[in-house]
Amino acid sequence: FGLGVPVILRNSEETESSTRVLKKRMRQVKNPFGLEIPNPAAASVTRGVTLTPDCLEDCVLTCYWGCNVQKLHEALQKHVYCFRIKTPQALEDALYNEYLYKQQHFIKKNDKAEKYCQLPEDAQVVDFGPVPRARYPLVALLTLADEEDREIYDIIAMVAVIHIPDESYRLSCRILYQYLLLAQGQYHDLKQLFMSANSPAPSSSDPFPGESSTDTGLLEKAGLAGDEPELQEENSKDCVVCQNGPVNWVLLPCRHTCLCDGCIKYFQQCPMCRQFVQESFPLCSKKEQDEDESSHV
Repeated sequence: FGLGVPVILRNSEETESSTRVLKKRMRQVKNPFGLEIPNPAAASVTRGVTLTPDCLEDCVLTCYWGCNVQKLHEALQKHVYCFRIKTPQALEDALYNEYLYKQQHFIKKNDKAEKYCQLPEDAQVVDFGPVPRARYPLVALLTLADEEDREIYDIIAMVAVIHIPDESYRLSCRILYQYLLLAQGQYHDLKQLFMSANSPAPSSSDPFPGESSTDTGLLEKAGLAGDEPELQEENSKDCVVCQNGPVNWVLLPCRHTCLCDGCIKYFQQCPMCRQFVQESFPLCSKKEQDEDESSHV
């Protein structure tokens, strides 16, 4: 730079960010509910939809067609402030029966049989109008069947808002929102994590602070499940920065899961989208990683 210009030299050990990103505290909670749409392309308002529940305990699946949007969100607020939605009747009371049709299935523990939901022909509903809509096409409620189980689990119900294509809005069938309702009166909106291209998706049992993966079949969808243990083992070390350590840290609010334990301390911005990181949390603790490595050995 020429004479008289001060130059500051820093060694490699001083490159750590001076401002620490907040580490979000985690609380491990077991989710007894799982719900998937096995064949979304075949679903429509006139043909109905097939749902596959996957529950750890005996549960009740209740489907509400044409559920009022405003009343549903008011019901979620009532769960927080007034009374707990532990049963289908509790949700119906909170909705003031603002839905068009109800179907109910009893789900045995670990039963993954497909359940078919369809509006009756005499309902004469072919669409739910243009967007924005006053009614959700389908709301699926999963609740624990036994009173004893409701005392054991922190999560006592799951509400899934499902879009069903019709004549007015042909967007493919999908789960729009999933809400976990806790016994203490909170509810959390489940959100997917964005993994780097070679990262295996976290399993449904991974704990998240209020947010978790919505899909128990993400490994299969990503093509990382099956009889390829060598490939999955190789892809487990794929931090987007050093490409040497296993991805373990989730960055918020962007939800990119792309950094290992060694690299997380150097970043105030997400290396994938450059958004500033407000908080971060690990998928598993150092102790769990060591136990996992020792089990592989």
